[in-house]
Amino acid sequence: MKKAIIIGATSGIGQEVAKCLLLDGWQIGVAGRRQSALENLQRAAPDQIQIQALDVTQEDAGEKLNMLIDKVGGMDLFLLSSGIGFQNTNLNMEVELNTAYTNVEGFIRMVDTAFIYFRKSGGGHLAVISSIAGTKGLGVAPAYSATKRFQNTYIDALEQLSYLQKLNIRFTDIRPGFVATDLLNDGKHYPLLMDAAKVGRHIAWSLERKQRIVVIDWRYRILVFFWKMIPRWMWKRLPVKTN
Repeated sequence: MKKAIIIGATSGIGQEVAKCLLLDGWQIGVAGRRQSALENLQRAAPDQIQIQALDVTQEDAGEKLNMLIDKVGGMDLFLLSSGIGFQNTNLNMEVELNTAYTNVEGFIRMVDTAFIYFRKSGGGHLAVISSIAGTKGLGVAPAYSATKRFQNTYIDALEQLSYLQKLNIRFTDIRPGFVATDLLNDGKHYPLLMDAAKVGRHIAWSLERKQRIVVIDWRYRILVFFWKMIPRWMWKRLPVKTN
């Protein structure tokens, strides 16, 4: 039976992917900060779900991830769906630093723990949910876009490391655009907003096929294509709505 660990599945995209995997018969370990939310999720499928409360920004998160892997009895797929992001044109320092703590420090802690496990176990599939925001630096959300670029590059580096060490690890970098989740429930207007359930199904389909880079959906694939072509002098002059 296939076994997956999902960090950040108590709501949003991670939860929608978990639902898809459960329907496909996977055994799942779910981690998140809120014990009550984890317990509510487990009640939906107690025979298939194991839970573990953890905070990716805390030093013991790696140890707790390994505890969850033991509860499930192994791990074939690791999916990191835990991250934060805010529009922050005033450059509130606490917002910027907290974003970095979660999306960089927490990201490294979780992804490296999964990589080390797969190295010891003989291989597996390591997947993360980053964002199309990593394509270019977004003036309305500096820390968010920068940390997402970091995540893209880090997975590239781990893929090369895996190859150099002759490991059997596959990688998937999932880059959605705006998705209707609690993360974007801040009263601001977000264009091309996507349904979380639909995005979850797309991700599950992509994970099954072990696709390397997944941009969701087709509208955002077109947008990213043109974003990459915009020169720096023009990019910095583009007007961006903040509300």
